[in-house]
Amino acid sequence: MLKKLWAVSMFTGITASLAAQVKTGNSKVFTLGEVVSYARQGDSANAVSMEQIRQFHRLNVSSALNLLPGISQSNVGPRNESMIYLRGFDLRQTPVFMDGVPVYVPYDGYVDLARFTTFHLSKIVVEKGGASVLYGPNTMGGVINLLSSRPVHPLEVNASAGWLSGGHEEALSIGSRMKKFYLQADISRYQRDYYRLSDDFSATKTEDGGKRNNSYSNDWRYGVRLGYTPSEKNELAIGFSHQDGTKGTPVYTGTDTLNSLYKSPRYWQWPKWNKESIYFLSNSTLNAKSYFKSRLYFDRFINVLKSFDDATYTTQKKPYAFTSYYNDYTFGGNLEYGYTLSAVNSLKTAVHFKQDVHREHNEGEPERKVADNTFSAGVTDRHVFNAHWTLEGGAAFNYRQSIDAQNYNSQTKSITDFPSNNSSALNAQAKLAYTFSSERSLTLSVDRMTRFATIKDRYSYKLGTAIPNPDLKPENTLNFGLQYSDARLRDISLDGSIFYNRIGDVIQNVNNVVYDTTKKQWLSQSQNKGRAEYYGAEAAITWHVTTTFTAGANYTFIKRKNLDNPSLHFTDVPEHKASGWLQYNISRLGFLVNGEYNASRYSTSYGTEAPAFFLLHSSTVISIANWLKVQGGVNNIFDKNYMLSEGYPEQGRNYFVKVLFNYSYF
Repeated sequence: MLKKLWAVSMFTGITASLAAQVKTGNSKVFTLGEVVSYARQGDSANAVSMEQIRQFHRLNVSSALNLLPGISQSNVGPRNESMIYLRGFDLRQTPVFMDGVPVYVPYDGYVDLARFTTFHLSKIVVEKGGASVLYGPNTMGGVINLLSSRPVHPLEVNASAGWLSGGHEEALSIGSRMKKFYLQADISRYQRDYYRLSDDFSATKTEDGGKRNNSYSNDWRYGVRLGYTPSEKNELAIGFSHQDGTKGTPVYTGTDTLNSLYKSPRYWQWPKWNKESIYFLSNSTLNAKSYFKSRLYFDRFINVLKSFDDATYTTQKKPYAFTSYYNDYTFGGNLEYGYTLSAVNSLKTAVHFKQDVHREHNEGEPERKVADNTFSAGVTDRHVFNAHWTLEGGAAFNYRQSIDAQNYNSQTKSITDFPSNNSSALNAQAKLAYTFSSERSLTLSVDRMTRFATIKDRYSYKLGTAIPNPDLKPENTLNFGLQYSDARLRDISLDGSIFYNRIGDVIQNVNNVVYDTTKKQWLSQSQNKGRAEYYGAEAAITWHVTTTFTAGANYTFIKRKNLDNPSLHFTDVPEHKASGWLQYNISRLGFLVNGEYNASRYSTSYGTEAPAFFLLHSSTVISIANWLKVQGGVNNIFDKNYMLSEGYPEQGRNYFVKVLFNYSYF
C-alpha cells in the first residue's frame, strides 16, 4: 500500500507520460544527441547497440567500435593510447562526439578511446566517408557519435560488478522519467592493475613476461543529465560529466633497431588524464514545417605526464626526464534550423563556433598558450522524387583563426609569439539513394571534405627534432562510396559497400629541412607535401537461423597508397580484417563465440610490421531472474601473443565474470 501511495504522489500522470513515449518512440537512445536523424539502413555496419556492447563485453569505446567493418583498432604504443582508423582515416580526420558535442583533445585532435567506458552508452553511431556538414568542420573521414541513454520508465536502476584478469569493474545508473521531466545519473569505474602477457612471449631486456610491467590503468566516470519535455515535440536537457584517468605506458619490447625506443626506452606514467564537460541541448518544433536545435558546451582537459629515469619510476634526474602539464579547455556551440519546403523537400542549415585553448608547460618552465577559433556554416537539402529516388546535397564554409600562439625558447627562457595564421576550407557533398523497398536500398555518395591542421601539427618541435610550420594548409579528400543494404531476404540482412578516397595536401613529416648547428643535426618539418589514395570494400551479414540461434560476420579490405613516395608506408591498418560470431540461447542460458582475424600491418613508415593474428573469444550469460544475470567468459582462448603495434604485446588469455542488475518500475 505504501508503495502504491508513493508511486501516485511521485509520478502523477504516468499513464499520459507513457502514452507520449509510445508516440515519440520508447527508445533508451538519447535522441537529442543525434545530429543526423534521417532513417538509416545498414545499421549492422554503421552502429553498435547497447545490447552488443554488453553481449561482447566491450568495456571501452575502442573495443566496441572494433566490432564494425571499416574500423581498425590500433595502439599508439609509446603513449599507450587506444585509437581507431575509419577506412584508413585517423581520429584527427574522424572526430569523436558525445551526444553531438565534440570531445577530442584541442592540442592534437586525438582522444584516447580506452579512457571512455561504455556502461552509460545506448548506441555508437558511425558516419563513414564524408559525414553530413551539419556536424561541422574536420570530418573528412567521417564521424563517431557516442549516444548516451535516456530513461523511459518512472524508475530504472542498472548496475553491474565484475572481476577480470588483473582488475575489476563496477557501474551504477539510476534514471527516472516523469510526465515532463527525466533524470539520468551514472557512475562507473574500470580498474586494471596489470594485464598478463601470453605464455608464448619471450622475455626481453625491458620485459620479463607474466604481468606486463607498467600496464595499469584506472578510470572513473560520473555524470548527470536533467531533461525537460514540455510537449511531445519539444525537449531540452542540461548535463555534466567527469572522467578521472590514470595509466602507465608499458615499455617497448621489440627488435627494431631503427626505432629510437630500442636504445632509449621511455619510462612514462600519466597520473592525470581528466576530462569534464557541461552542455545544454535543445530541440524545438516551431510550427508544422520548421524546427530549431541548439548545443552549447564547455569541455576541460587536464593532463599530467611524468617521464622517469628508469623502470623503478621513482627518480627524474636524467636529461630526458620531465613532468609535463596540459590545462586545456574548449567552449562553443552550434545552432541548427530545419524547414520543410514541401512534402518532398526539406532544408537544414547549421552554424558552429568553437574555441580551443591549449596551455602547457614542463615543471620549472612558464606556461605558454595556443588558441584557435573555428567557425563553420553549412546547409543541406533533401529531395524525395518518388517512392524510390532521393537526392541529398550539402555545402559548408569553414574558417580557422589563430588567436594566440606562444613560443617558448628553452635556452633563453623567453616567450615570444609565432606569426598569426588563418585558414579556410570548403566542403561539399551529394548523396543519391534508390530504395527498392522498405528493406532494400542502394546509395551513391560523393564528398569533398577537409581537415584543418591541429595545434600540434603547426607548432610542435617534436622533442627538439623538428621546426614548426604555422602556415600549414588544410588537408582535403574526395570521397566516393557505394552502399547496398538488404533486409528482405528471409531471416538474413546484408550490408555491403565499396569506397575510394583521393587525398591531397596530406600533412607529412619532411626530413632534412634545416640543419641545427648547435645540435649538429638535421631537423624535419610538417608540410603539405603528400598525395594518397585509400580504397576498399566492406561486407556484413546477420542470419537469424532460428529463434534461438543467430550468426553474423563482417569483412573489410582496405588499401592505402602514398602516391608521392610509395616507399613510405601508412601505418596501423591491416589490409584484411574479418570477424564472425555465433550466438545460441536456450531457456535461461545464452552462449556467444566470436573470432577476429587481422592481417599484418605496418608499424613504421619504413616497413616494420606487426604480424597477422587470429583471436577467439567466448562467453556465457545465465539469467537467474528477469532482473538479474551472471556473465562470464574468456578472451584470447588460444593465448595468442599478438600486437597491434610492433614491440607492444597485447593481453594473453584472460577471463572475466560479472553480475548485471536491471530493474524498471512501470
